[in-house]
Amino acid sequence: MPETPSTSIIEIAPGVRVHESVLEFSFTTSSGPGGQNVNKRATRAELRVKLADLPVHPAARHRLADAAGWRVTPDGVLILDSGEHRSQLQNKGECLERLRELVTRAIVVPKVRKKTKPSRGSKERRLAGKKARSEIKGNRRSRPED
Repeated sequence: MPETPSTSIIEIAPGVRVHESVLEFSFTTSSGPGGQNVNKRATRAELRVKLADLPVHPAARHRLADAAGWRVTPDGVLILDSGEHRSQLQNKGECLERLRELVTRAIVVPKVRKKTKPSRGSKERRLAGKKARSEIKGNRRSRPED
């Protein structure tokens, strides 16, 4: 059965696909340059998506919320907006691109840092270097004559 436009699937990130119905777009008049077009056309796009509706690992969802910061409401809704372009379609694409960036960064598991200690040889080399510098600087000091 062919898919209708209202139920099409959008790939947000590699391996992350959502139904178009999960993404809620609204359009308002934009601010900034554009002459009278700004007052007449609703070109500014606002994208709202519930983080719970995104098919990602819970840890990735948490990283996404952290990366988005203030753009996530207390209800867990991510709000992205764009009014940079004069075209509604371009602003909609800009919102989707920002969502793709955030999700792509969030699904990457950060590398865990392993604690390491300096080796015995590196400690000895560091102390030997400090001692050598100390001697060089000590030799610069003027000594009182006996």
